[in-house]
Amino acid sequence: MSEQITINLTTSVQNSFRVQQIGGLFDVPIEQKMSKKILIDPPPAQEEDWKIGLIVGPSGSGKSSTAKMLYSAELYQGFSWSSTKAIVDQFDTPEIKKIIKALNIVGFSSPPSWLKPYSVLSNGEKFRCDLAKALLDSSGDLVVFDEYTSVVDRTVAKVCSAAVAKGLKEDFIRKKFIAVTCHYDIADWLEPDWILDLATGKVARRSLRRPDIKLDIVRVPQSLWTLFAKHHYLSGSLGTNSRCFAAFWEGTPVAFAALLPLLGFKKRRRISRIVVLPDYQGAGIGSAFVNTMGDLCREEGYRLNITTSHPAMIRHCEKSPFWRTISVRKGISSSCQFGKKYVGSAGRAVVSFEYTADRTGDPCNSGRVSSH
Repeated sequence: MSEQITINLTTSVQNSFRVQQIGGLFDVPIEQKMSKKILIDPPPAQEEDWKIGLIVGPSGSGKSSTAKMLYSAELYQGFSWSSTKAIVDQFDTPEIKKIIKALNIVGFSSPPSWLKPYSVLSNGEKFRCDLAKALLDSSGDLVVFDEYTSVVDRTVAKVCSAAVAKGLKEDFIRKKFIAVTCHYDIADWLEPDWILDLATGKVARRSLRRPDIKLDIVRVPQSLWTLFAKHHYLSGSLGTNSRCFAAFWEGTPVAFAALLPLLGFKKRRRISRIVVLPDYQGAGIGSAFVNTMGDLCREEGYRLNITTSHPAMIRHCEKSPFWRTISVRKGISSSCQFGKKYVGSAGRAVVSFEYTADRTGDPCNSGRVSSH
């Protein structure tokens, strides 16, 4: 076993009369309290087989100092975001597809928000932008991110960690990632290959499994759409005859879907709107939601279709054994599905899919996001 590493923590403080007073009144040995030595196990080398690492510990335990000592060159130092430029204009790579992929990987899958400046985003959205920037634009094969999830609420932290774990393990971004945080609650969601706990100084190789997300999916009134409309990448309008459903996680609405008849065809419906709120994107909620809509339609004797240009939804349907590609249109002003036109956008791929499988009783239906 490798020898432990010694980390010397020192704090500089300007001496003063009041400093000496406090030291005397409370018998505080000033010099001793301003320095600390800790011993830690060495984390796995970069050359070893791992993808995600986690350095965690209570406040003041030396996490940042340890990360700086071990990974000074790889430590993400933050980025000075412009207050006027759109998010997508502030990445180094000229390839828009790579930018979109990086944003989707960290669970930031709202095209309307990609066109906004960083300053107007929520804390959760800002955090995801920083993550995407670090993963895509940092040089080298390792990214170390200090203060990971420190500025977001704990639900957002967990969902974002699940998105990052999923994205990194898909290997689009061929980099290793180390999160540095005082929050132990994200460990199961990030699924690190190893954890260095500064409370003990020990490194543990772990095989964690993300907790399940259990959704309640119910029929809802069209009025709930107002909560989701601004996050949809196309028109915010909703058909007057839409059948609307929402996915609730622990009582909170997190996703919305609207179904319409497929005009000219009997016993067919299409998903006209599907939105997952930004704080909950990237954890597989949208994928589970559309699959459940497919199951519901099949139970009622209908076939279900979706026409989409959203990269994340296209990727899900293409990879899923439960969706079949019907048509692909590129660089046109509208897409055609069974002879019917749905407005698209020039230069954007618009793909139509049909749901083909009843997943009832299928073990694949009991994955990390389940619904009922």
